[in-house]
Amino acid sequence: MGRRAEEGEWLRHGAGHFRAEARQPSRDFLERRGIETDYGPFRPAVLVGSLRADSHNRRIAEAIRAQAPAGVTVDIAEGLGELPFYNEDVDGEQAPEPVVRLREQVAAADRVLVVTPEYNGTMPAVLNNAIDWASRPFGAGAIKGKPLAVVGTAGGQYGGQWAHEDTRKSARVAGATVVDGIALSHAYAWGSDPLADADTVAKFLAAVTDLASYDASTVAA
Repeated sequence: MGRRAEEGEWLRHGAGHFRAEARQPSRDFLERRGIETDYGPFRPAVLVGSLRADSHNRRIAEAIRAQAPAGVTVDIAEGLGELPFYNEDVDGEQAPEPVVRLREQVAAADRVLVVTPEYNGTMPAVLNNAIDWASRPFGAGAIKGKPLAVVGTAGGQYGGQWAHEDTRKSARVAGATVVDGIALSHAYAWGSDPLADADTVAKFLAAVTDLASYDASTVAA
């Protein structure tokens, strides 16, 4: 297998689909695709909008985690399906344990990356619920002021654009600093695997490195 073939195989496999024996892609391979290869300590939290263990978006998040550049530690928020629907009656100092975990994880993160499909023309309920919990207490939620970007893949013509737009709107109202310049709505044909294309995976990797490079003060200036 040639060098470029090995690089394609390495990019193609996320956690659960990752070939441990495949060679890590070269610095040139990544940099040709606009992906930085070395960062200082940077920890983004990733919210995945699908609960299915083998969903395309879950696997994309896992591939980003496995293949992140040096210095980037991707922290996928687990247990979103365990969150109760938001209810102020059960919120507060004695909030449910999954809620406490999510809030602590988002609060500790440098940035937030959402990787989500589209359900019935909008964002999945589990993702909306996670944003609701992360937005409370009002004005001081864990998500407040966090730079946040939204990407994902979905079948059909538009790749989940409606869901991604709705997620940005919800996150912005919740207090996040939405990075509109990072947008990737990847459309795949039914029966195909988005992770089978190395360039597609490279685009998702570029999204997380762009998020790492985001500087709110520079944008504001």
